[in-house]
Amino acid sequence: MGVPEKRKAESPLSDAAASPKPTAPGPSSPGSKENSPTHASSSPRSEGRSPTPAPDSPAPELPGVMSGAHWLQQGLPETDTDDKDSTLGSDVESSTASISSSILNYRTINGRTYHSDSVTDGEYWAPNDQKMLGALEIYYHSLFLMTDKQLFQAPLKDNVQHAIDIGTGEGFWAIDFADKFPYCDVVGTDISPIQPTWTPPNLRFEIDDATKEWTFKENFFDYIHISFLNGAIEDWGNLYKNAYRCCKPGGWIEHFDCSPIVSCDDETLPPDSALATYGKILDEAGKRIGRSLTIAHDGTQEPGLKEAGFVNLHTKQWKQPLSPWPKDPKQKEIGLYTYAAVTSDLEGVIQFLFHKVMGWSTEEVAVFAAHMRQEMKEQKIHGYWTWKVVYGQKPEDAE
Repeated sequence: MGVPEKRKAESPLSDAAASPKPTAPGPSSPGSKENSPTHASSSPRSEGRSPTPAPDSPAPELPGVMSGAHWLQQGLPETDTDDKDSTLGSDVESSTASISSSILNYRTINGRTYHSDSVTDGEYWAPNDQKMLGALEIYYHSLFLMTDKQLFQAPLKDNVQHAIDIGTGEGFWAIDFADKFPYCDVVGTDISPIQPTWTPPNLRFEIDDATKEWTFKENFFDYIHISFLNGAIEDWGNLYKNAYRCCKPGGWIEHFDCSPIVSCDDETLPPDSALATYGKILDEAGKRIGRSLTIAHDGTQEPGLKEAGFVNLHTKQWKQPLSPWPKDPKQKEIGLYTYAAVTSDLEGVIQFLFHKVMGWSTEEVAVFAAHMRQEMKEQKIHGYWTWKVVYGQKPEDAE
């Protein structure tokens, strides 16, 4: 996950707030893919909707997991500083390009915006507003350090011609990849037009729902990149099969994803802590919406890619510290950026799943977030998240 110097995140130790570059819809309009050589003729899409089911009332308690009422009874931690140590600002302005008004008709929950219902049948859990995008830019830099500054793990050749980034989000990875391979045609797809307009000439962004039937040409892409789609995909097997169909014989696919379940190797993670509760709640929320949030722990990637037809599968895992608790300088820096990113918009990360899916009140969510930020800041808990990448190849002799 590379970050060029022109956009490299500012250190969380700085007194100045990190100021991500303006973001806006990409140069490609939602309808442009019909005229793109990348796409085959489009197929009809389902008109149905599958909204997230309403939470039970009152929300049932999970065994061994502290409920929202428990955190509300605790009250705000006395030493909580409301993240004054975080350097990430939330006042980033964005420019807008001409695009269908229905795509920009975002859903709003507690003042935060989410993708438009006109794009996809499902409800994605993460906000798409500037506060979340600012946090993601710093989080991206943490992953850049964690992966030893590597954009990919697959053994790509320098002459790669066509690549696609599924669920590109803010587009940072796609931009860096297009810079690294200036003669490669790169496409980034997402359900929200939140990508910047300042892009390399060989990169374009498209609004597209990867959970539907892919309309891209068969046997076309040299490289298919999938990253950080926790809680976004209901049927991974179907997505992998679409990817196999559109991958060129001899081409590569790479799926890089994580699990929010906090792990700990030295028994410093109390079972009643907010950090221990965090992953368990998200795991249960993912089960309720039918879209797993624990991909790195599920064992989904390897068998799914194999069943789709990919071969030469390789797996690699990393530990991402949640705060600068490690003694190792590199791991400490990773933890520092992770802490700065997560604590800057923790409510944005959890409010949809905790509030709408699990039935927590707004007050319970806010108090829980304060406790989790405090635990991360104190660094007494040596917790980390697990990331896993699996990459494989479409057989050279595939038809």
